[in-house]
Formats: sequence, structure tokens, C-alpha cells
Amino acid sequence: MQIDTEHLHHWMRAIRQSPDPMRTMDAFWRGQIASKEWLIDNLMPSITNPVSVDIHGGWVGTLASMLFQSSTMIKYIRSIDIDPSCENIASTMNQIELEAGRFRAVTADMCDVSIDANIVINTSCEHITEEQYDKWISQVPENSLLVLQSNDYKIPEHVRISQNIDDFKNQSNLKNILYAGELELPMYKRFMIIGKKSL
Repeated sequence: MQIDTEHLHHWMRAIRQSPDPMRTMDAFWRGQIASKEWLIDNLMPSITNPVSVDIHGGWVGTLASMLFQSSTMIKYIRSIDIDPSCENIASTMNQIELEAGRFRAVTADMCDVSIDANIVINTSCEHITEEQYDKWISQVPENSLLVLQSNDYKIPEHVRISQNIDDFKNQSNLKNILYAGELELPMYKRFMIIGKKSL
């Protein structure tokens, strides 16, 4: 995918103005960007009509910005993260869509928000416990398309990693899996599932 220069300007501004620029730049490591490109490449074929998107664990808004630049069918994105420092950074990164009323960054626990979106993305499955995941997914509408990502990277903040894609399928508890795959990255494997809660 290509990033246009106007969006790139807002990315750089978000990094410069963030309280911790080096931490914000972590969102641009090769594995992070590759994981988002992989998600977009596999999600885009299923988007044939205008959609609203919830990104849970949206971090600093990079995925939202990349989605906006990948398809004119993305009419609105809400990016949710529990870290309050992410809201202003994500808003700056998506300044164009924010001003157009197409983007909103929210500071909240993903387990405590109401969901009304065509597509619900959770790229932080390794950051929440099984109990939290079960509560979260119970609130996702039956007709929403789900995109889930996790990994096998063992660090303290990853409280529920997966060993392989079959392990992640079992953890996800989705009845209708449309896509499942692994992405080999330099330090870990990323797992992704696209599907729905029921058949």
C-alpha cells in the first residue's frame, strides 16, 4: 500500500508532539507495519459497501490511518485504547478524517464499551486475559465481521499468547472462520483470524 504525503505529515507531527516520541515510534517498527498491511490485504476483499469500523486496542491510530488510505469504503473509524496518552496522538495521526467527522479516538477499556460497527478489529488479544476476552466478545454484535490478531511473543504485558494458529482458533471461540493464518516476523509469529461469532 502507499501512504500519501499529507497523511505522512500528520504521522510525523503525531510523533513529534507526543509526550514520549520514542514510544510512539514503536508503532512503526517493521513487524507492526507488516502486521497491519497483512490485515488490510486480507480484509479489503470483503469490503464491498461503506462500513463503520471499531478498532479495539487501537494504540496511536496507525492502523486506522492505513485503513482510511486503503479504501474509500471506510466511512467511519472509532479507535479505542485504555491508555489515555493514545487519544491525542491517534487524533493527530488521523487529523484529516477527524476534521471530516470520520474518526474518533476514545480512551476506554474495550470490555466496557458498547459496540455498533460493521467491522470490529482487535489486534491486542494477547494483552487481555481469557476472562476479559470472553466479556469483550460477548458484546460484539452477531452480524459484525471480526478481525483478531495475537502472537507468540513472550513479554510480561502479553498475558495470553498463542502457540500457533490452531491454538489461537481455540482461544478465539469463533464459529464461522473465514480466514486464518500466520505471519512470520523477525522476533515472533503473528496470528490472524477473520470471521464471525456464529454461522
